[in-house]
Amino acid sequence: MLWKSADYSGWGRVLQAKGEIARPERQAALAALLDEGLLPAMGMRRSYGDAALNDGGRAVDMTRLDRMLGFDPGTGILDVEAGARIGEIAAAFGPKGWLPAVMPGTGFATVGGCIGQDVHGKNHHHAGSFCEHVVSLTLRTAKGVVEVTPEKTPALFCATAGGLGQTGVILSARLRLLPCKGDVMVVTERRMADWEKFIAHLDTSRATYTVGWIDATAKGAALGRGVLEEGETGSGLMPQRIKRRKVPLDAPNFALSSPIVRLFNGAYYRRVPEKGRTVVRPISDFFFPLDKIHDWNRLYGKRGFHQFQCVVPLDQAPALREMLGEIAGSGLASPLAVLKRMGPGRAGYLSFPMEGYTLAVDFPNRAAARELIKHMQARAAEVGGRIYFAKDSLARAEEIPAMYPELDLWRKEVAKADPEGRLATDLVRRLKLRVAK
Repeated sequence: MLWKSADYSGWGRVLQAKGEIARPERQAALAALLDEGLLPAMGMRRSYGDAALNDGGRAVDMTRLDRMLGFDPGTGILDVEAGARIGEIAAAFGPKGWLPAVMPGTGFATVGGCIGQDVHGKNHHHAGSFCEHVVSLTLRTAKGVVEVTPEKTPALFCATAGGLGQTGVILSARLRLLPCKGDVMVVTERRMADWEKFIAHLDTSRATYTVGWIDATAKGAALGRGVLEEGETGSGLMPQRIKRRKVPLDAPNFALSSPIVRLFNGAYYRRVPEKGRTVVRPISDFFFPLDKIHDWNRLYGKRGFHQFQCVVPLDQAPALREMLGEIAGSGLASPLAVLKRMGPGRAGYLSFPMEGYTLAVDFPNRAAARELIKHMQARAAEVGGRIYFAKDSLARAEEIPAMYPELDLWRKEVAKADPEGRLATDLVRRLKLRVAK
């Protein structure tokens, strides 16, 4: 296997790593490589922080192992290699009346990455998390290749779902797709004038897919204003060809200054008429809106960015409102801010979702933003919430056990699957996830 030394990072570009990376093209080549010992696996590195980084060590790039191996139209079950991208699966099967049951905010996420983070989507309140629709997966552990299912190997499945790749290298998976009406989305957009109105509409929405853009710069009576999008799949209309753009260089620091962000957010809020509107979009535009802008992370400049994402229980919505007030008062937020309601569905010991509300806000990498994020992470833990490992770059090890009470169960299974600790990544080491009490 050819190893290449590379400098690489997570999507936020703040946390960096250097090491040797191999990119096998066939399962046989991957098997030969892992015969020498387990190694951390990575996909498209769309986690924002250091979840996929192994600074100073080796890692396996799974993106060439992306084949769709078989599909049963009677059951909707797709066999697929771990490196396949969610957006490619949606593009291939949407016109045929099937979609991945759960899709994150980027179509570039791989199946293996979606399992490792047990990702959620705009339909979590109905469909739960990604791994709740995984029928089985093939996993290379220290003991060899095993088939993992929720029924036959429940503990190992729970440790793998959302388990950050620490139980083994995911080789392939069987996914249960959901039927859809076609490959377009019928989307209703409504302005939400403030926090209370936003929460009320999230609570009462019956749409299959629901997501809110929130103006993280609005203050006073307008605190929490935004745009609620409710979507359903549709058929009979052909989507227009998608035009993709590329950010050619790192943006200057002033590009996301507070006055510019406030102006942009005001215009974005007013683009939706006061009475609302219903529009038809290609599926990718609704589920993966930023994928049209390649390298959009460069808009934050060379220093990169952090994201704060937490979920809090339903009865702690006032605490989330307080956090939003602090964000608005700081003048540090970017235009990228999302509010969603989540249901109870989760598949793994370290899965992020809980029934409640989740807020995600991006911040340029500045000292004041880092301190604000750390403060809000601590606040989320205080009210029984948790942070999302896929987006984290700043959490502290001592905060994690309270957020994830099943951590010891996860550690037990990880120790059996990878007793030598070969799969540990920078995030796992930073948060001391594999260090028993």
